Amino acid sequence: MKVWRVEKREEGWRLDQFLKEKTPSWISRSMIQKAIKEGKVKVNGQIKKPSYKLKEGEIVEVDLPEKPQEATVQPEEIELKVLYEDRDIIVIDKPGDMIVHPVPSKLSGTLVNALLHHCKDLQGVGGKLRPGIVHRLDKETSGVIVVAKNDFAHQSLSKQFKDRKVKKTYILLVKGKMKNDEGVIDLPLARHPVLRIKMAVVETGKEAITEYRVLKRFDDVATLVLAFPKTGRTHQIRVHMKSLGHPIMGDKIYGKPKEDEIFGIKRQMLHALKLGFFHPRTGEWMEFVSPLPEDFKEAIRRIHEYVRERS
Repeated sequence: MKVWRVEKREEGWRLDQFLKEKTPSWISRSMIQKAIKEGKVKVNGQIKKPSYKLKEGEIVEVDLPEKPQEATVQPEEIELKVLYEDRDIIVIDKPGDMIVHPVPSKLSGTLVNALLHHCKDLQGVGGKLRPGIVHRLDKETSGVIVVAKNDFAHQSLSKQFKDRKVKKTYILLVKGKMKNDEGVIDLPLARHPVLRIKMAVVETGKEAITEYRVLKRFDDVATLVLAFPKTGRTHQIRVHMKSLGHPIMGDKIYGKPKEDEIFGIKRQMLHALKLGFFHPRTGEWMEFVSPLPEDFKEAIRRIHEYVRERS
């Protein structure tokens, strides 16, 4: 329990502003507002709103949360499919059931845990929870991902992604029959205003551009598509396809995965097929391709068989 007396210079301050000033830097404003709403903060023994204006001489009591333990990531012996490796970079073919980097709620079983075991000196490159990571793939997205093995490579690759010099190609299966053979989706994205795990098309969101080309239509059941994202927003291809009325098959957030289970689909059918970039040290243009995984090929086979039998 911490107790403060409001000084003359602090008179008129909002209660949440006062506490942000007085508490350690790791305590965020949202944590403070939550504590106030839960009755863990009292002014002269009474519960007040975050916007309450303090008066000189008032006594503020707060029951502070304990500082959380700093998360640490441990190396784990997890098999990696390495497409290329040198002293600066490592290119991985990521499976469609692996998280790229740890989060406080999941510190093991990720690509980073595997990389720390494979690359002994990776720790600290670009951050404690995301060492070496310059871009990411969603857990259920398989395919090519490049990782920096030192700060020099991390800075170079990060700048290439920022400057849109990296060439990304994805292959995906979407529901229904896409009308156009090709097109450009230019719709800004931001966090969904209510469901925070989702992204949404929002007029005031960040610029998001995806080019696409149809490879094959399976009647009105599904369409096989190549996508070329020009920006790298969270869930970009998934939301853009949903916006066209053709969500990615198996997508648990933006689609109807239960309907897709008849084709043996257990994850979103989105695969990072090809990645091209300039080598950080040599400047050589490099491209890496990840073969279509077996579960993706099996889904295509079963959809094709379904359409053939139906006709």
